[in-house]
Amino acid sequence: DGKNIVFVSAVYPDCKDDACNKRRDEELKNSKVKAKIFTRLLYRHWNAFTEFKRSHLFVLPADSDASSTASRAPTDLTPGDHDVPPFNLGGQDMYAISPDGQELAYTSNIDEVEATSTNNEIFIVPMTGGTPKKISTSPGNDNTPLYSPDGHHIAWRSMARPGFEADKETLVIYQRQLGQSRKLAADWDRSVTSFAWLPDSKTIILSAEDRGESPLYSLALDASQPTDLVRLHADDLTFGASTQLFFTRMSISSPNEIWCTDVAKKTQPIAITHLNDTLLSQIDMQPLESFTFRGANNDAVQGFIIKPPGLDPAKKYPLKFLIHGGPQGAWGNEWTYRWNAELFAANGYVVVMINFHGSTGYGQKFTDSISGDWGGKPYIDLMKGLDYVEKTYPFIDKTREAALGASYGGYMANWLLGHTNRFKCIVSHDGMFNAESAYSTTEELWFPEWEFRGPPWQQRELYRKSSPHLFADKFKTPTLVVHGQLDYRLDVSEGFQLFTTLQRLKIPSKMLYFPDEGHWVLKAQNSQLWYKTVNDWVDQWCKR
Repeated sequence: DGKNIVFVSAVYPDCKDDACNKRRDEELKNSKVKAKIFTRLLYRHWNAFTEFKRSHLFVLPADSDASSTASRAPTDLTPGDHDVPPFNLGGQDMYAISPDGQELAYTSNIDEVEATSTNNEIFIVPMTGGTPKKISTSPGNDNTPLYSPDGHHIAWRSMARPGFEADKETLVIYQRQLGQSRKLAADWDRSVTSFAWLPDSKTIILSAEDRGESPLYSLALDASQPTDLVRLHADDLTFGASTQLFFTRMSISSPNEIWCTDVAKKTQPIAITHLNDTLLSQIDMQPLESFTFRGANNDAVQGFIIKPPGLDPAKKYPLKFLIHGGPQGAWGNEWTYRWNAELFAANGYVVVMINFHGSTGYGQKFTDSISGDWGGKPYIDLMKGLDYVEKTYPFIDKTREAALGASYGGYMANWLLGHTNRFKCIVSHDGMFNAESAYSTTEELWFPEWEFRGPPWQQRELYRKSSPHLFADKFKTPTLVVHGQLDYRLDVSEGFQLFTTLQRLKIPSKMLYFPDEGHWVLKAQNSQLWYKTVNDWVDQWCKR
């Protein structure tokens, strides 16, 4: 209604006003003692220490008199020792304002030990403040509340299983007047990634990952299944006037632009922005080609191939074999700055990517199949996929192949070191090397406890069975190790352990260490160095 401004701010839970927060920040900044004392988990997350500040939602009247300090004081709608919105497992928006401006819905995790919990919940609170009311019921991750335009419903994404961050995301709608909720299209075997209400409040438009794309679907509130709208890679959905849907769209050869379609008239999507057209017109991008083969358990597995610019099918080309992270993630028709397949192909390589068991976009059973089996079915898929492309594409030189992976892909790169000698070289970026030490130094403990069925003292055999460091006696392949000091997801000690092992075994190896990067290399100059070092390493072994 335009009467209030809602915003998020990080505060100390025991501070009653902003002056207290500022004073505490100054004390920490100016103190000559930099030691930290921890009394609970999640003292650090992703790439920073928390200092135990909390993210809270505040409301401020839009017509506050700037000359009056008292009238400008915002109201903390979510006081307490919890984050709103939560720091993890989020979606497009983690809070929303009711159409009449009188209520706010938000996401928060109030479990006692957040490091082992994915139990984000949906709460509602009056805009004037008061006691929040929990309206979600799932023990898993509930997130992304969004009011219907008529104000009768709230929809959100919901996971059923506690502790599993890659469970299926199903839409739930809550009838505000009755206080009742139900799932929409509960049997549909895809996860909702982004969604928006049609202005009539009777239909939701959503995107969901599917076989390397993120198509648009239409879901009526009384329907059992969504209907297809258009197949492309869409995200960040929002409606403009009437039934005009605006969204971001990317592809393997183009970063995000804003697109638009009329979902009622089912018009062809058109680009609204053209920020990259001029630059991209000067670059010889190659199309993403899909293939399917039989992998582990004889299941159908999808892969992708990108050919080098100016390919001569009569010649032989070296291959870069990219392995995605997650492990519940997927390669697809999407742009990335950190692991850009077009850039990897640009200097004369065939690039191959496999969506092995555990990947998303192929049904929940396929996604679930990797848990407890990190070195099993995914490894079989990768080897069978590589066999397939070697036989199918005669321009691939199977004597000059390199494997590259980050995060879980780095784990699999380390696993390959101890299980095959078919690669000329390997690049392992921020990967797990020692499964037990990785458990004790990560921050989101629900992840290893789900993937390895519990902590190491309860699942010693599975941790050891899955740990690449115990296969070091079989290592032979030259390896580049990459790790960031600020990686608190997979601690830098994992990279140091791997490099130490390689050097001790006298295996040709190099380590690229970033003191100012975390799990991802994000700074522009660091990214340039990363690409140069990685490509030079692969060239050293595959182009001689």
